[in-house]
Amino acid sequence: MPEKVNPGTITYIEVDGDNRFKYLFLAFGVAIKGFEFMRKVVGIDGTFLKSQYNGVLLVATTQDGNGQCYPIAWGIVDFENEDAWTWFLSKLKEVIGNSDELAFISDRALSIEKVISNVFDKAHHGACAWHVSQNVRNKFKCVDIIGSYWNAVNAYRIEDFRGYMIEISKRYPRVADYLENEVGFQKWSRCHFLGIRYNVTMTNMVESLNSMLVTVREFPYVALLDLNLVTYQVKSGEIDAMVDIFNKKCSCKVLILTDYHVHMP
Repeated sequence: MPEKVNPGTITYIEVDGDNRFKYLFLAFGVAIKGFEFMRKVVGIDGTFLKSQYNGVLLVATTQDGNGQCYPIAWGIVDFENEDAWTWFLSKLKEVIGNSDELAFISDRALSIEKVISNVFDKAHHGACAWHVSQNVRNKFKCVDIIGSYWNAVNAYRIEDFRGYMIEISKRYPRVADYLENEVGFQKWSRCHFLGIRYNVTMTNMVESLNSMLVTVREFPYVALLDLNLVTYQVKSGEIDAMVDIFNKKCSCKVLILTDYHVHMP
């Protein structure tokens, strides 16, 4: 079904020793072709599914030149652990390659960071700056320093960054030590990052996709995939609509009222 609707689509299914479903990988053909023209910053994250079979939905997405979300690949796994991420990212590597132009942004889960370094040994990895800020809030109870932290995150010049870090160090030396030695400047600071991450300091592009799928996370696996095959969110100005390509319907009514022709293979 995916290959018929979207030529060039790549899918993999892994089963366990009892021939029961374990992993699934899906990358649409159109997304694979378009990745060449996207920013090479990939956000990855997992979110729990709520059907009777549970499982975790893994997502890899990037941005276009206008900063809009561009999903690359989807995965369904039994648990979010090192084995599952290794399998998913190994399949993703077949789609997007492995080069020093790639940068991955994720939360600070050790399993993700370790797998990225093993599978994409030429790529760079950065931590989501928002997750780091939440760790600072919860661990050190210092909300009043968060503004200086974000100034340091977004600084373009090392000189400016040092100024913000001096301010943090004077007030909360333990926070400064945490940011430098436990997290590492190169993980969350734009000016220290070893690759090119543009303005992508957080995993917002992944969180946006996850929030769009809140309702369908309760669907069975097949229904969830069917939705992804033919239903898309379209944003233009003040319009935020869902378009169903297969049934030729849209919540904004543009497709219906203008009688646009949608050709299905």
